[in-house]
Amino acid sequence: MEFPLPEAARRYVATHLHDDPAHLALQARRHPHLPVPELVRQIQARQKARVKLPTWADNQELIFPPALSVEQASSERTATYKAALVTGATRLADLTGGFGADAAHFAAVVDHVDYVERDAHLAAVVAYNLGQLGIANITTHAADAVAFLRASEQPFDWLFLDPARRDKRGSKIVHLADCEPDVPKLLPLLLRHAPRILLKTSPMLDIELAIQELKHVRRIWVIAVDNEVKEVLYELGAEPAIDPERLAVNLHRDGSQQEFRLNRAREARSIARYAEAQQYLYEPNAAILKAGAFKSIGTAFELLKIHQHSHLYTNQELRTDFPGRIFRILATEKADGPTLKTHLGPEGRAHVTTRNFPESVATFRQRTGIREGGDIYLFATTDLRGRLVVLVCEKVSPPQLHKS
Repeated sequence: MEFPLPEAARRYVATHLHDDPAHLALQARRHPHLPVPELVRQIQARQKARVKLPTWADNQELIFPPALSVEQASSERTATYKAALVTGATRLADLTGGFGADAAHFAAVVDHVDYVERDAHLAAVVAYNLGQLGIANITTHAADAVAFLRASEQPFDWLFLDPARRDKRGSKIVHLADCEPDVPKLLPLLLRHAPRILLKTSPMLDIELAIQELKHVRRIWVIAVDNEVKEVLYELGAEPAIDPERLAVNLHRDGSQQEFRLNRAREARSIARYAEAQQYLYEPNAAILKAGAFKSIGTAFELLKIHQHSHLYTNQELRTDFPGRIFRILATEKADGPTLKTHLGPEGRAHVTTRNFPESVATFRQRTGIREGGDIYLFATTDLRGRLVVLVCEKVSPPQLHKS
């Protein structure tokens, strides 16, 4: 791929940015003087970047690598959060540079960033893009992370790694030792070059297993965006914490965020209290559940659990500061289609969640005939007495939360 793109190629990308890439590929013969297959790949990558990297997706000066590199890149929201964790550092090395989203955000708060990427073409693309973005405090290195460290005499305040999470067949990996690079194996080398390491992992990795594998964990962040866990971060150092603090963070696209702190000792000390459904229903955000706050969240907000394994909470008085979704319970019903439809509009629509319930959402919908949509939320679950029930709810809206 030539960069910068010739003017005709730039016009083609800008004109067809929102078109179907498959359709464009079929029409390649209409543009014999353009490298249409490569330009279609540019369009595909920009389309993938539109949600997670909107500022870059709209920048016509940038070159985009294959869509997989964009798919694996951090979003602007999560990259900004990570950068805040290393604010004030003098030097940081991003040892698994990829598309450069994290490195670019680190550069906004760190004096100097070394971007390291073993794919020489990708490193060249990133070097070009950084120039277009006006970022001058990043040095790019087309090198393997291990080779870079072994050849470097430069001390770093932080090292950042985001190991590849796919094997050669494209399957997702769930053990750190199977990622590339193998961070547990490399820890002695990493710690010789920096006192602090920030490791990004897939949400698929088990946190307890990762703590055992790494042995040097100081702190953990579970990061969700709009209630979907995107990544888990580990701060590593020579002196690990006996019981690392976990921070469950839910980032909203409007810029706000919810946080909840816990550790294993606090969770173990917490005593869950139980009750049948009362006036309000509370559903912890996904980051809290991934972090393992199954009892301490109820204790912190003085809530009652509906069942040990449901992870749904209830009370009589509204807690507007709860980090998750809040609902007003309208009725408790059996999991019976005709009965539930009496609470729905003429189209029979509702949002359905199943928790500690023997059916999936799809099976529940098929059996009851309830379609997706509407203003009613149905929580199919097991209650305190072991009965299968459906909690018919309406969402407590932001205006209601602000008034309380």
